[in-house]
Amino acid sequence: MHTIRIKMQAALTLLFMMMLPATAQEKLSKEDAEEKRVEVINAWKKAKETQFRKILEAKEGTPPTIYNGKDSLPFWYASYGNAPFGERSLWISMHGGGGTTHKFNDGQWNNQKRLYKPTEGIYVAPRAPWNAWNMWFQEPIDKMFEELIQMMVVCKGVNPNKVYLMGYSAGGDGVWRLAPRLAGHFAAASMMAGHPGDVGLQNLRNLPFMIWCGADDSAYNRNMECAKRGEEMDALQEKTPEGYIHQTHILEGKGHWMDREDAAALSWMEKFVRNPYPQALVWCQEEVLCECFYWISVPREEIMRGKEVRIRVKKNTIHIERCDYSSLTLYLNDSIVNLDKNVKVMKDGKVLYKGKVARSERVMTETMEQRGDPMYCFPAQLVVDVPSHQ
Repeated sequence: MHTIRIKMQAALTLLFMMMLPATAQEKLSKEDAEEKRVEVINAWKKAKETQFRKILEAKEGTPPTIYNGKDSLPFWYASYGNAPFGERSLWISMHGGGGTTHKFNDGQWNNQKRLYKPTEGIYVAPRAPWNAWNMWFQEPIDKMFEELIQMMVVCKGVNPNKVYLMGYSAGGDGVWRLAPRLAGHFAAASMMAGHPGDVGLQNLRNLPFMIWCGADDSAYNRNMECAKRGEEMDALQEKTPEGYIHQTHILEGKGHWMDREDAAALSWMEKFVRNPYPQALVWCQEEVLCECFYWISVPREEIMRGKEVRIRVKKNTIHIERCDYSSLTLYLNDSIVNLDKNVKVMKDGKVLYKGKVARSERVMTETMEQRGDPMYCFPAQLVVDVPSHQ
C-alpha cells in the first residue's frame, strides 16, 4: 500500500527548490512575475507527481490511501464527462455512519460511492479515518483533504477553482464544520441531513452553501437545527447582499432519508467557480485552528477559537475592519490590488502601510510550497502590525 506521509515535506521542499532556476529575480514586472509563477507551479507539480501517482496506482483490491501519521484516508473515485485536462471538477462526497462498528461505516462508504453522479468531473468518496461521531472533522482531516485535492489537480487535471464538498448524515456533520474553516478551498458546498453543532457560519461569506434536511428528521433535532441555520444564513445575506449565497431545503414528508431529492444540489453547485481572491473576507477561527484563509494569514502562536479578522479592498486600499491579532500577513497579486501602484493598508482611519509591494519569485516559491494550491502561489507579501488588537 502506497502512502502519503506529511514528514516527507522537508525532502520535497528541497527537491522542489532544486528544480527552480538558480537565480531568483526580485522586483519583477507583472509579465515577468506571471512567467515565473508558471515555472514555480510546474516545478511543484513535477516534484509531487511521482509520489501522487504511486498512491493512485494502488494494487488491485487495495484502495488508494492517504496517510497522516497513524491516521489513514482510503478513497474510491470515478471519472465522469470529458472536460479537458486542467478543467475537470472535483466532488468530495463524505459518507454517513459515525460512532458505530467498522463494518457498518464501511457499508455507508460503499453506499456513498454511488449515491451521487455528477455530469462531469472526478467523484471521490473517501472512507472516514475514524469510527466516531466526529469522523469527518477531527484535525487531521484538513491536511488529508488538502493532499487529496492536490493529488487530483496534479494527476487528474482538476481545476483547483472547481472543487465541491458534500456529505450525508455524519458526512453532513462534516460539511457543517469543514466548509467554514476551509472555505477558501471550495467552489460550493452542500450539507445533507447533518447536525451543525455549535459551528459559526460567518466564514461562508464567499462560499455558496446548501442545506438539505427532511422535515421529519427529528433525531438530535436535526430538522429544527437545520431550519434555524437556514434562517441564520438568510440574516447574514440580508446584511451582506453580495455574499452568503445559499439555499435551504427542509423537505416536507421526508425523514433522515430524502429519497435522493437532495441530488439536485449537484446541478446547483456546478454553476459556481471559486474566487480565491475575494475583495472582502470574514474569518473566525473554529475548533480546528487554521493559519491561512484565502489570501491572509495570522501569527500561529496567537491563534485561538473565536478570534476574528474582517478585511475589505477598495481602490487599492486594504481596509482592516477588525483584527484580533497583533499582525496580519497579506499575500497579494494583481487580482487583489494593482502592484504597480502604491498599496495602502488602513485600520480605524490610520494608515498602517503605504507604498509599493514588490513581486518576488521567492514569495511565489514559499507560498506554493506552503499552500499547495496553484491559485495561492502569490508574487507579493506584506506583513503589517495591527495596533490595539486586544
